Parts: sequence; structure tokens; C-alpha cells
Amino acid sequence: MDIKKIVKLSFLLILILIILVGILNYVVLRQIKNNSFSQKYISELVLLQEQMNLLSKDLMNTNELNKLKTVQVQFTQAEQNFESVKKIFLNNPSALLDELFFDIHSDKNLSQKLHMLFKNEKDIEKAFRQAYTLHQEKIHLMNQYKSEYPIEIRIRQELENKVLQTGDYVLISDFGNLKYYSKEALYQNKSLMPLDQWLIRINDIKNKTNIKQFDAYINIVKSLRSKVYRIHQINLSETKILENIFKILKQNNRVNAQIQHRIETISSGFITSSNFFVPILLGVVICFILYLAYRVNKNVGLSVDEIQRRVEMGLDEINKLDKEIIETQKEVIFTMGTIGEQRSRETGNHVKRVAEYSKLFARFYGLSEEETEMIGQVSPMHDIGKVAIPDSILNKPGRLDEQERTIMDTHATLGYEMLKGSNKALLKMAAIVAKEHHEKWDGSGYPEKKAGEEIHIFGRITAIADVFDALGSDRVYKKAWKDEDIFVLFKQEKGRHFEPKLVDIFFENLDEFLQIRNRLKD
Repeated sequence: MDIKKIVKLSFLLILILIILVGILNYVVLRQIKNNSFSQKYISELVLLQEQMNLLSKDLMNTNELNKLKTVQVQFTQAEQNFESVKKIFLNNPSALLDELFFDIHSDKNLSQKLHMLFKNEKDIEKAFRQAYTLHQEKIHLMNQYKSEYPIEIRIRQELENKVLQTGDYVLISDFGNLKYYSKEALYQNKSLMPLDQWLIRINDIKNKTNIKQFDAYINIVKSLRSKVYRIHQINLSETKILENIFKILKQNNRVNAQIQHRIETISSGFITSSNFFVPILLGVVICFILYLAYRVNKNVGLSVDEIQRRVEMGLDEINKLDKEIIETQKEVIFTMGTIGEQRSRETGNHVKRVAEYSKLFARFYGLSEEETEMIGQVSPMHDIGKVAIPDSILNKPGRLDEQERTIMDTHATLGYEMLKGSNKALLKMAAIVAKEHHEKWDGSGYPEKKAGEEIHIFGRITAIADVFDALGSDRVYKKAWKDEDIFVLFKQEKGRHFEPKLVDIFFENLDEFLQIRNRLKD
């Protein structure tokens, strides 16, 4: 083939490869968005099922029919919400190239776990309906019992007066025993035996006297007898239903943990896959350029100047492609960091400001230009672990309780686990920042309670940059602090939360930090 045609085809191929890089970038961003939506729906399903479990337990503790009806309405609403979210999740289209990339929605292992959650939801519905019917009957019986028990007392008191009037000491003694036996029979209602013995004693006393009220007393005792025994049977049935609900809840907790673990595995595998394709495209370009250089060298009809000119053109295209690949990787990293912040309803400018603050700290700290650029690229990933935190905790408007705080604190370790598997230096450093940006200089931070220079300098810098921007910004659970209050806190936390040198850098260059905040304000 003529060398001129080869050169033309080479440029066409380079153009095609650049387009492929753009397509890959689009697929990566769309896949991240799709997985984020899928994870959101999974979290909603788990929380709704937890709500249904709690309503089932509330049902057992309700003693009024109107409250029972309220619990039923709440359960029906939660059931409808569950089915709506389930329908949205199942109808959500999968992302592109699922065969090449890990995808939450199409993962078979995760689908099995979700199928188990769906089955458990049906079991909870069935258990709730059984419990509702039984508890409704129980409340009716208890209300009837409360209305009839005073009648039993009244008739027994009338009989007592009649028996006392007879002056028969044997009869009076038997009736006195009957008075205490009635309480034992009504409260020890695990079987019909004490109730039947109570009736036998009543009939024995009746046969010894001609007092007419005994017939009415026997009728009311029989009525109470049937109610207390039925209430006991319902209590046994409700206990079994409650035990079954507890088993389902325990299984759901285990399945939920497995789902969260699987999501972490999928996300980590997805990042690894996306990093795998970019070097392949770069390798193809390099191989083709080498082939092109070989053909040019063999073509004696082409002048040296022309060869040099065309090779330079090819190298320019390679440089552009290399920059495109690097920029694509940076954009993916920044986008993933932004997703972590947007799940907690924070703006994308938060990660931009943290990146700029971090670069400023690094420059004045004396880090190299390469390290300064690197921390600016990886610091936006510090809260990527928040994608695995439930929305109910992440966006709670008030203060978190102890259990919720424990779950929230796991985002540092989750972010590290998501990123540590990559062979890319940039992502490895992002993993360290994700894990260590909540460590404190005095060793009181988390997750590993590192202290002083045990904490990577990137983690120490991201920590103070993140706190400065978080305190000065509105969040769902607080208003932005005044600058004066932030400055007081930084002075108090010098040598405690933050490295003293970094606090000094902050105050010595305060104007530059405030300029960044004003330039990138929300």
C-alpha cells in the first residue's frame, strides 16, 4: 500500500480511537449514575421492609381498635410504597455494555438476594394479616371481659350476702373458698381445667342451697371462662407470629449485609474494569504508530523531511490522546467524588473547594508540584464511601443517634475498600485519603485512631480542608458557621484535631483561602 494512504488511514484510526475514548467516558459516567440509582432503590426497599417489621410489632402492643386500624393503614401504605419502589427498580434499564462492566442492576448474585427480600416481604404481609385478625378478636374479647367481670363481682357479692344470711357455717366456708378460687381460675388461664373446677365448685354450692342467683352466676362464669381461654390461645398464636417476624427480621439483616458487601464488590470491579480499557486503547495507538514508523522507514520514495513532518503529526495526536485519557480518568475520579457528596445533598462545588484548599495547603507545606497536583485530584474522593450509607442516615436533618453515627463512620473504611484494589497510583492515593481524612492529630479520630505523622500528609491536609468548607456551608442538619466561630475552633483544635503546622498555614494565608471560597461559592 502507498505510504501516503497508510498515513491517511493512521490519522483516521487515531480519530476513531479518540472517539472510542469519548464513548468510554460516557459509558463510565452513565454506569456510575445507573449504579447509584440502583443502590438508592435497594436502600429504600430495605428501609421500607424494616418499617413493615416495626409496624407488625407495634400491632401486638395495641389495645384499642382505633389504634389497631391506624397501624393497619400505616402498614398498607408501607406495603404500597414497597411495591412502587420494587416496580421502579425492576423496570430500571441496565447500563450500556453490561457484559464488559460490572452492573448492580444486572448482577445475578444481587438479584437472588433481592428475590429473598421480596419473598420475605410477602411473608411479613401474611403474618401481619394473621396477627391483625387475631388481635382484633382479642381486643373485642378483652372489652367484653372488662364489661362482664364487674357483673361477676356484683353477682358474687349478692350471693355472698345471701349465703351469710343462711347462717350455715359450712356453706359460708365453701363460698369463701370460691371467692379466692375465682381469681385463680381467671388469671391462671393456660387450660380449661381450673375454670371447669371453678364451675364444679359453684354447682356443688348451688345444690346445697336454693338461692336463685346461682343460675345467673353460672352463666356469667361460663361466658368469662370461654373468653379468658380464647384470649390465652390468641396470645400463644401471636407469640408464634412474633417469633416468625423476628426470624424474618434477622434474615433480612443478614441479607442486607450481603447486599451491601456485594455492592462494594461490584463498584470496585467496575472501577478496575474502566481502568483496564483505557491502557488497551493507548497500547493500540502506540502499536499502530510503531507500525507506521516502520513502513515510513521502508519507503525510500518519501523524503526525510516529509517523514519527519508526518511522524511529528502522529506524535502530536498521541500526546492529545494521552492527555484525553488522563483527563478522562481525572473526570471519572471527580465525578465519583461528586456523587458521594450529592447523595448527602451537598453541592458539587464542595469537592471543588476542598480540592483547591488542599492544593493551597500542599503548596505552602512544601510538597512538590507533582504531589500538589495529585492531592488536588484525589481529595474530591474523600467521601466516596457515602454512596453505601442509607439515605435515612445520610440526609437526616437532626443529630444522629449512636447507632446511626456508627453506621455513618463506616464511610471512611467503605471508601478505602472501594478504591484500594486499583493498580493506579492516583486511585491508591484516593483510597488512603478516603480512609484517613477523619483521623485526628491527637489520635482520637477514626477508623484506626492514627496520630501525628502516622496519618498520611494527604489525609491530614484533606481533613482540615474538608472541615473548613463543611463548617462554612449549609447542610441538611445545620446552618453555615460564622467565620469568627470557625477561626476560634481552628485555634482550639490546633494540635488536637489538626496538625499545628497546617493551622499556622491557614491563618498565615487566610486571604487566599477566603478568595477560593468566594470564587467557588454555591
